[in-house]
Amino acid sequence: MNPQSASGPLRGLRVIEFAGIGPGPFACMLLSDMGADVVTIDRPGKKLGERHNITGRGRSVVLADLKDAAAREQVYQLLEKADVLIEGYRPGVMERLGFGPDAVLARNPRIVYGRMTGWGQDGPLAKAAGHDLNYIAISGALHAIGPKDGAPVPPLNLIGDYGGGSLYLIVGVLAALREAGLSGRGQVVDAAMSDGAASLMTNFVSQQMRGVFREQRGSNLLDGGAPYYRVYETADGEHVTLGAIEPQFFAEFCERVGVPAELHGAQNDRAQWPRLHDEFARIFSRKTQAEWTAALEGTDVCFAPVLSLSQAQAHPHNRARRAFVEVDGIHQPAPAPRFSGTPSRIQGPAPKQATPAAAVLERWP
Repeated sequence: MNPQSASGPLRGLRVIEFAGIGPGPFACMLLSDMGADVVTIDRPGKKLGERHNITGRGRSVVLADLKDAAAREQVYQLLEKADVLIEGYRPGVMERLGFGPDAVLARNPRIVYGRMTGWGQDGPLAKAAGHDLNYIAISGALHAIGPKDGAPVPPLNLIGDYGGGSLYLIVGVLAALREAGLSGRGQVVDAAMSDGAASLMTNFVSQQMRGVFREQRGSNLLDGGAPYYRVYETADGEHVTLGAIEPQFFAEFCERVGVPAELHGAQNDRAQWPRLHDEFARIFSRKTQAEWTAALEGTDVCFAPVLSLSQAQAHPHNRARRAFVEVDGIHQPAPAPRFSGTPSRIQGPAPKQATPAAAVLERWP
């Protein structure tokens, strides 16, 4: 990585990441894409150069034995020059390593100390092991996802790790950086995936209080209960999505695909939802995914084919927007979001070799 060639709105921001897995590295990947100079502290002997480690892109790696006094001091010298620290260990681990918030802020009072955990820094579960599925389970999110007559379905690890974790961590870090710029004082950002997942459910909490959200999977507007907002199978065993929520979009869908006239006014009649679903399923089963895509994509019926990861890279819209790019021979998602004046850029693949701490200190005067 060559930090001198970095672009993006965070160019010049100095980030120290204590190596971890999941949401911490992903958050640091996003910061790097936006121009930050990210330096990861990892253990000696760590194998580097994994070509498919996309979330490890765009940073330097310093190998340091944190049990060694000289190595710890070098890390502290880096932290004294850093703007942000990111760590994703269980509560108490950084303190035992000698890099807890009190110790770090004493050496660098303006640093923003970002802590990424599943359960948070306190509470009955704070020190318990867990993963995304556990964190979203207590937030109410997992209970709402899945078929009406089946068990909840794990939605990959998008809601807890990356939505409620990485993105909330970044929001907190950037907000704390603004405050540090005004006051000169850093602070701790306690980002818990369980908190973030609960926050993501805000709209559904509102709907529940208004009496329009039922605590039964597959019975609501956005969980597959509504026949006009769900996935349908096509003649070739593939799938397509329909999201015709607004009345005008629903009307256009009915006209384009030949829904019987007596059902055109049944969109919000829950008693008619089973009949609408059966009719829509019958209609979609008559053509292949490609045929439906040719007929409906780009119209106002709110349609898209369900694509695999490899198919997504070839979709014309994604290709036109360069949503996937190639770095060091590896196709991967491009930086997001996009900036008109200071565009983001991938600063390079995951490093193949470590960078001496002295070299980082030299570029961080």
